Amino acid sequence: MRKIAVTTMVMLAALAAAGADWPQFLGPTRNGAAGPAVGKLAESWPEDGPKVLWTVEVGKGFGGAAIRDGEVFFLDRSEKDKRDILRCLSLADGTERWRYSYPAAGKTFGYHGTRSTPAVDDKHVFAIGMYGHVHCISRETHKPVWTKHLLTDYEAKLPNWGVAVSPLLHKGRLILAPLGQAAGVVALEKATGRELWRSPPLGRLAYVSPIVMTVDGADQIVVVPDGGARVAGVDAATGKRLWIYRDWKCNIPIAAPTDCGDGRLFVTGGYKAGSVMLRIRKVDGKYTASQIFKLDDIGSIFHNALVHDGHVYVCANTKRTWDGLMCVTMDGKVLWQTRKDPGFDRGNLLLADGLIYIMEGKVGSLHLVRPTPEKYAELARVKLFGKRPMWGPMAVCGTRLICRDQHEMKCLEVGSGAKPAAAGGP
Repeated sequence: MRKIAVTTMVMLAALAAAGADWPQFLGPTRNGAAGPAVGKLAESWPEDGPKVLWTVEVGKGFGGAAIRDGEVFFLDRSEKDKRDILRCLSLADGTERWRYSYPAAGKTFGYHGTRSTPAVDDKHVFAIGMYGHVHCISRETHKPVWTKHLLTDYEAKLPNWGVAVSPLLHKGRLILAPLGQAAGVVALEKATGRELWRSPPLGRLAYVSPIVMTVDGADQIVVVPDGGARVAGVDAATGKRLWIYRDWKCNIPIAAPTDCGDGRLFVTGGYKAGSVMLRIRKVDGKYTASQIFKLDDIGSIFHNALVHDGHVYVCANTKRTWDGLMCVTMDGKVLWQTRKDPGFDRGNLLLADGLIYIMEGKVGSLHLVRPTPEKYAELARVKLFGKRPMWGPMAVCGTRLICRDQHEMKCLEVGSGAKPAAAGGP
């Protein structure tokens, strides 16, 4: 038994060293896709689905997992005690290694629990609670190294459904997007919390986490405020505002934008916002944002789109439209859409080893899909959860997939060593 455990830990350490981790919201490059070091994943499942390696009880909420060095980090919450709880689990078997909690009382929201995903580097874990508390916790001592507060430190207003933005790790810095009156985006020194730069105000705090995109070899931090700039890019090195785009409006922005390469940015939302593909260019030393196409009635209320082989895949469900998963060309042509068969509700999706994993957010079924422009190509599905709503982001590391509902977090083995499904598919 000890030999098996040691072998498992060695394997997980090897995966981490190879860059297979999922260290923050939307993965290593902040686009919902695993890196090239992810393991070889199965293209079919047994009838009862991939093996569930472990299951851990969690509180209500939507906080996703970050994975690094064989450890799983997520922000939990005890509504009874009014405390946020940062938990660290073993990726190998789900045992809890440590936790850190702090008091976090405030107004009651329509949905209980945490909303954001931590970010983790080799020494620290960074987490943002639903009331705006920011903590840097030492992975060695399990105690705070420094703290901040999005609302009080940067004069931001608490959104109606709580703070949902996740911290961003970028080139040795921690990026926060308080979108307050005192600062739009802030870069901090990770080890000390010392401020390195802050951008001017850009609009009000909503629910969209910042992402990174590269244009003409320079990195930009992209944010989607409530009001104000609507969509904006700031210099990742200095915080200088580079461009703004106001011709797309979402009353409650939630879904993160997606860098589609070559200066293209896909922005999507619910509440009649639709989707827009922008082109970010540098002309005569200045950046501009222009529209490539707009889809007025097609948008994702919660989750980011994915890009694979020159196509955009988006779960386009809102409060009034149910288009399901769809494939869109880079010039805005809709090639196919599942509508309600399957519908997917507002479940999360990610891309790994050329495969899409997508959760049905209402019934708790996980679907394995091959992204192809020809048609919706489902390879397998399995019923995993039943405690709706199942909207929390998933994470993948090596051949292990982490997902959750409102009372459990599960780790699945999705590697290619799984036995094939019976003839005829799922």
